[in-house]
Amino acid sequence: MIVTRYNPTTQLREFRRGFDFLNSMLDDMNTTKNSHFKEDFSPLINTREDEKFYYVEVELPGVEKENISIEIEDDLLVISGERKMKKELTEDGYFKIESSFGTFSRSFSLPENVEIQKIEAVSNDGILEVKIPKKENSSVQKVKKIEIK
Repeated sequence: MIVTRYNPTTQLREFRRGFDFLNSMLDDMNTTKNSHFKEDFSPLINTREDEKFYYVEVELPGVEKENISIEIEDDLLVISGERKMKKELTEDGYFKIESSFGTFSRSFSLPENVEIQKIEAVSNDGILEVKIPKKENSSVQKVKKIEIK
């Protein structure tokens, strides 16, 4: 006969696991249900820099440039917009409409060494590229050694 010690936390842990599983199932059902009505999305972002510019590339497939807004607010670059897609398919005795709508907004803190008035943006094939020029004198910083007297 094997003797085991009673531990009340074991049953509590099992109850908690079951409760967590039930919550995850309910969350999945809620997400699926709400996704049919409104589909907010977060576009993929790539950032990079070179000696003269900072670049922000935003993947926006299906978003027309008229539906994109780029603004500067208190040293923040704010890129926002709305995706509106509607596909209709009509065949003999068959009619199908698929719609996809969603809004997005992404913000980026701008460093102090940028020329806000010279920021440019280009949209091409679903990719928005924002080109942020650096101030010329800030990119070259000289190092000065200070002698201790």
